Amino acid sequence: MAATLEINSTLTDRYQTTVPESVRRALKLRKRDKIHYSILPDGAVLLTRVNHDQNVDPVLGQFLDFLARDMASNPQRIQALDTGLVQRIQSLTAEVEMDIDAPLTVEDE
Repeated sequence: MAATLEINSTLTDRYQTTVPESVRRALKLRKRDKIHYSILPDGAVLLTRVNHDQNVDPVLGQFLDFLARDMASNPQRIQALDTGLVQRIQSLTAEVEMDIDAPLTVEDE
């Protein structure tokens, strides 16, 4: 497949680059959007915009990103769960059956 437009960008010393304006327009990228890279068998890389699922909670995603950054920055703060707490959680959830792959639903009140 022939490219209809070819554009170059430069890597910084920290392996960062600016996505060229024409690529941002083609992918409809905005600030803070995520980019997905697919490495093809021939070594070519396909760059696409990550489409966010409508059912994804953006607040939860930001919180999980915060936790990941905090754990990476402060690994000394990470602690194992207390054995008693683990046993208590297991006793409270022992009879609960769930499918972690099933979509969440809102129950009518």
